[in-house]
Amino acid sequence: MSQRPNLGKRPSSSDRAVSPPPAKRKQQSTTTSKAIASFFTPLSKKEHDQMAWRVVNDSLLIGRYNVKIATQMAQTIKAKRKIAAFDFDSTLITPASGKKFGRDATDWKWWHHSVPQKLQKLHEDGYLVAVLSNQAGISLKSDPKTVKSDQKRLADFKAKVSAVFTQLDLPISVYAATGHDRYRKPRVGMWEELLEDYDLERTEAVDLEGSFFVGDAAGREASGDRAKDFSCGDRNFAANVGVPFHTPEEYFLAESPRPFTREFHPTVILQQEAGKSTDANPRRFEKANPLDIVLFCGSPGAGKSSFYWRYLQPLGYARINQDILKTREKCIKAAEDLIGEGTSVAIDNTNADQETRAHWTALAKRLKLPIRCVVFTASSDLCEHNNAVRALNIGPETNPEQRLLLPKLAFASFKKKYQEPKPSEGFQDITIVDFRFEGSEEQKKIWSMFWL
Repeated sequence: MSQRPNLGKRPSSSDRAVSPPPAKRKQQSTTTSKAIASFFTPLSKKEHDQMAWRVVNDSLLIGRYNVKIATQMAQTIKAKRKIAAFDFDSTLITPASGKKFGRDATDWKWWHHSVPQKLQKLHEDGYLVAVLSNQAGISLKSDPKTVKSDQKRLADFKAKVSAVFTQLDLPISVYAATGHDRYRKPRVGMWEELLEDYDLERTEAVDLEGSFFVGDAAGREASGDRAKDFSCGDRNFAANVGVPFHTPEEYFLAESPRPFTREFHPTVILQQEAGKSTDANPRRFEKANPLDIVLFCGSPGAGKSSFYWRYLQPLGYARINQDILKTREKCIKAAEDLIGEGTSVAIDNTNADQETRAHWTALAKRLKLPIRCVVFTASSDLCEHNNAVRALNIGPETNPEQRLLLPKLAFASFKKKYQEPKPSEGFQDITIVDFRFEGSEEQKKIWSMFWL
């Protein structure tokens, strides 16, 4: 540590002035110890007195401003409640630095100067105003490797929300989905939590036609100097909830809507499926041999397991699944044992390429058994959708094996490795199975929502 430089010798007692200096008048400070402590507290760690935070399922972060006023309003309003919900980034605020993402808690400004006045008017008109935002960059789970950066991002977000809500000074809530689960838009978990918080779960409690959602993820095509939207998640979320949708430009600037596209639309899939003839889309499967192997080939989420339970299990086939047995070696051993007992087997794995399928055609050749192939043609987007519906709606009919949500990489990987099965690989026959929704009307309603 460096020494403070000696700027002069220490004065001796004989060097003192003859007369003492004039006494300084002591002034009473108006700065309290609490204010001093607050001054030295980083902005990212300050919490506004009127903000209340809580976490749901280690995934959904909820903040409410002016809780008392919001509660009083909810108790006094007896009519159907209108909800004005907004995305946060690029809808209510934007980085003041001009960068794509804000640098810290202070790097923000209103998306447009009219935003505060618009939200104030909504509150005066009796709307419940809320913010519903995907915030996957925030982690609410403790990870020793990233704990410091996670804490900073969380503190920055909370400080930014507090600053924005303080300027608005309205009874308003924010719902931030930090995971890729049922809370993330376009899924409706945040909306359901909002309704529960305000005691609006009853069907007749919300005026859906009078409510609306505003967001920038609208699936808009590129136009002039405006880039294509990164997704259609906000528009699809509004469709799932059943409320009108507006972009920030439409709502705050009164601009005309721009053309948009949806990369995947479940209802369109159902319409296309209905237009196909039954003969062109066979779902039946008949047993052709006393003892054989049936090899499935298809992406995760293509409907392979459902096909087995519906068509092959009643025919006496035993199911071999690598997700359960973990290794191919264990699958082959289990298949040999079952065939030795006189039981035909269905190999319920993806079997994307010829090299993988060769292990099973070799087994059939060694055991002198016919091997048949069933190919599932569902696209990557459709399979990803099916997977989300299954994983996020666990139940005895929708997800009996409690499968977890697979990452997008799983579907991209299958697509990259896929090689179309050929009879020359040794198959007795190849059955093509196109996707067809099979379930109750209630299940169809769930499936028809946007999940990606």
